[in-house]
Amino acid sequence: MHCKDHELIIRPIAEEDIPVLWQMIYSEESPEWKKWDAPYFEHKKVSFEDYEANKGNIINSDRLWAIEVNGEIVGTVSYYWEHEPSGWLEMGIVLYNPLSWGGGYGTRVLRLWINHLFTAMPLVRVGYTTWSGNERMVKVGEKLGMTLEARLRKCRYYNGEYYDSIRMGLLREEWEANPLFR
Repeated sequence: MHCKDHELIIRPIAEEDIPVLWQMIYSEESPEWKKWDAPYFEHKKVSFEDYEANKGNIINSDRLWAIEVNGEIVGTVSYYWEHEPSGWLEMGIVLYNPLSWGGGYGTRVLRLWINHLFTAMPLVRVGYTTWSGNERMVKVGEKLGMTLEARLRKCRYYNGEYYDSIRMGLLREEWEANPLFR
């Protein structure tokens, strides 16, 4: 299974993706992408051996997919349960390759992922949490018709500054009514 938008594909992770993903995520001590993806949390180095030992939780997972552009992996998209009994699902995206930033890929990936999640599961809402320092991610939510559901003020500390935590969400009925998702 995969979802496609022209040269952009999201798909389950395959065995041959493991070295590529490890390289993008863990080969650098302070990767550029981490400055935008929750930089207030420590980036913990993981050895290739440890990453590969966990591949059973990564390969063909329904919760973590690869993002491909023109046949090259540039990131991952995922979901996790905030509270599974009530169907409270949160999603995430990381574009590891800086060359893939600012070109609209994030919006296109999340459009595909949201469609997949609402189609595959009986969800009432999907959402994500970002921070006010990542203005591009806030814009992605706005472009997708998501609602700013919460702004927790000055609770993220990074590089000597306080930032807000931002929670965006989309209800099933909003997804169904939005022509962007057709």
